Amino acid sequence: MKKLVASVMALTLGASAAMAGGPIVIEEEGQPEVVAEKPASSAGILPLLLIPIILCVALCGGGDDDSEN
Repeated sequence: MKKLVASVMALTLGASAAMAGGPIVIEEEGQPEVVAEKPASSAGILPLLLIPIILCVALCGGGDDDSEN
């Protein structure tokens, strides 16, 4: 009888010890993403260059000075 009780106790203690704690899940942390900032003046210089060129074309005109003699 002692052998039966001992085997049942070993079986129940072994099963409960095997279930204790649950699975271990390890999540790998990725490298932090580095985002390079654009300079603030990169988009602002193009309109500053285009405005004088457009004004010069509009104000200087196409001057067709054909003198017919």
